[in-house]
Amino acid sequence: MKHSSGESIDPREMDHYDRLAASWWDPEGPFWPLHGLNRFRVQYLRARLIEHFHLTDDDQPLHGLSVLDIGCGGGILSESMARLGARVTGLDPVARNIAIAEDHAAASGLAIDYRCETVEAHEPLSGGYDVVLNMEVVEHVEGLPGFLTACAAQLRPGGVMFVATINRTPLAALTALFAAEYILRWLPKGTHQYRKLRRPAEVREPLAESGVEVVHETGVALSPITRRFRYTRNMAVNYMMMAVKSAA
Repeated sequence: MKHSSGESIDPREMDHYDRLAASWWDPEGPFWPLHGLNRFRVQYLRARLIEHFHLTDDDQPLHGLSVLDIGCGGGILSESMARLGARVTGLDPVARNIAIAEDHAAASGLAIDYRCETVEAHEPLSGGYDVVLNMEVVEHVEGLPGFLTACAAQLRPGGVMFVATINRTPLAALTALFAAEYILRWLPKGTHQYRKLRRPAEVREPLAESGVEVVHETGVALSPITRRFRYTRNMAVNYMMMAVKSAA
């Protein structure tokens, strides 16, 4: 397990997730929204990757694909990708997250390469990764343009990056931050900082400068009654993007 630091790290974020690390795999604990979101986003990732790489739609459609899961936390998404057949490397700067992810993967019989390091410090895979996942990460980093440039450098030509995050709008501040953290108590207080929420253009532009173009995007909505996620054209709160690196 390699340890390193990077300029995108926010010490406040590190402390927050270090305190919560033991709760990653508790579906009724503070990360319950992430478990529900994970099931939803895996459907999106699976469908888009099958279409982009012309894969066979079977039990392990991602067999042979190399996936870098940035900000992997306790490994919830990494394990989902591994179960679909991908070769997964998971990065997270919080050592307790990596320890929990490694233990859970071992108990589940999954071979996942977890690293306690930042994307800036990660040694690129020879030729680059087929897929880079930035799911619920960009709203927690400092220096977003530099971070996204480092992420794009990990991607092979023709490879795919996915970004999922929260828009910086008054509606998002009211629902995804204030209501979710202080009224409904769906998330621990302090999980998000409004200033670090990302408007779509703030993600698209650094990626485009690195030769990674957004080819698909969708809003994501959560019903407060059923606690189920759905797609929506409205990207004012939560959204996901798929971007492809130029083959040139």
